[in-house]
Amino acid sequence: QVQLVESGGGSVQPGGSLTLSCAASGPIRSVKTMGWYRRISDNQRELVADINNNGETNYADSVKDRFTISRDNAKNTIYLQMNSLKLEDTAVYYCNAYIEAGLVQAPYWGQGTRVTVSS
Repeated sequence: QVQLVESGGGSVQPGGSLTLSCAASGPIRSVKTMGWYRRISDNQRELVADINNNGETNYADSVKDRFTISRDNAKNTIYLQMNSLKLEDTAVYYCNAYIEAGLVQAPYWGQGTRVTVSS
């Protein structure tokens, strides 16, 4: 089945950097927009950044000029370079991808990776 596998979370001090990765695998025909969300409450996630298969990007205002999303279409993988991390960036980050598998197009989610920014 289609899976999204995330890596790269961890703990860092304010001002530090981390890079998250997310790779899609399985019986994939095509991958549309991929992105990163973070959990802001038990039932809500906010978009951090996304990128379509043409390389067009979209960022939350809170991360513009600090985070960079990129994509390797050959590997169905996205990256999130996070610089100048702030305490308020602490969250569980989830990868999301809109994937065509077989005759079905659907959104898929990764399991989440925790980012902790603390002094």
